Amino acid sequence: MNRVVCFALIFSSIYHNYAHAQQTEPPTGVTTHNRVREDGTALSLEGSNLHLDQPLVGEKAEFPAFSREMIQVGWRSNDPIELYVIRPRGVQKPRPILYLYSYPSETNRFLDNRYCERITKGGYAAIGFVSALTGQRYHDRPMREWFVSEMQEALTNSVHDVQEILNYLSSRGDFDLTEVGMFGQGSGGAIAILAAAADSRIHALDLLEPWGDWPDWLAKSTLVPEEERPSYLKPEFLARLAPLDPVHWLPELKTQAIRLQFVTDNSVTPLVVRERLASVAPATAHVVRYQDTRELYQATGGGGLFDWIKGELKYPPTALPQSAHSAGTVSAGERGDP
Repeated sequence: MNRVVCFALIFSSIYHNYAHAQQTEPPTGVTTHNRVREDGTALSLEGSNLHLDQPLVGEKAEFPAFSREMIQVGWRSNDPIELYVIRPRGVQKPRPILYLYSYPSETNRFLDNRYCERITKGGYAAIGFVSALTGQRYHDRPMREWFVSEMQEALTNSVHDVQEILNYLSSRGDFDLTEVGMFGQGSGGAIAILAAAADSRIHALDLLEPWGDWPDWLAKSTLVPEEERPSYLKPEFLARLAPLDPVHWLPELKTQAIRLQFVTDNSVTPLVVRERLASVAPATAHVVRYQDTRELYQATGGGGLFDWIKGELKYPPTALPQSAHSAGTVSAGERGDP
């Protein structure tokens, strides 16, 4: 995808979000610390002093099957994060699943009521946000600086964000964090792998077309503009990314339930990357391959895309209120944004 088109999509999506303010009114402004120490080379928060500032909570929207809040959280200067907290009705302490889609995604889907019904069906909470240098978090930068050119920063900051978000959810006291899931697509899948390596609270990973194997991905992904590609293949650029390669961390994830889903006709994640990730995944991982996007939708329509990870986080039989079993029911033939 042409990068100019990517930025146009980002800015049009920002406008779309504000046009939906009647559903979830975003708060504005956040107080941040003036001095932040963050280790941009480490996955864990050790060596960093990120601290949650007072969250700003928007108006809570109530629907028959779920409720939705947009909460602005922050732990860095000038980097507020729009966090969508979507809870199923009738469950006091639901188990959360984090949803992180690929660059250059926006948060529009978390304002889609039918999508929210699908992801909370069965009594699970959904936590939606975007990664660093993506969507509403891309600002005050020259346009030559973007997710790929600043990939080390984008990856490490986002991995730290996942841990801080889990810390925030824990501080609320209204979620069951004994088992946490994370659904990651594209760059979100890469971040999910790295976050699970850093934080044992993540029990299940559902990875759709995850990025990784950085030398091959940067050499062959169609997301990378040809005129910029030589800069990203220089040894010094690759050396900075080497400690952040999901290919290195995926086989280390021995305790998590993992599913990898690959779509053969997706050129953003090259075939060599898909096969490398599949080859290093733990023996217990589930690897699913689809010939094209149509086959993916046929197999996962009506919210079926999210059934696997919910199954890995399933409640004990007596823990889930009866009302949650039928919340957000979607007809089997319904299609929707995955």
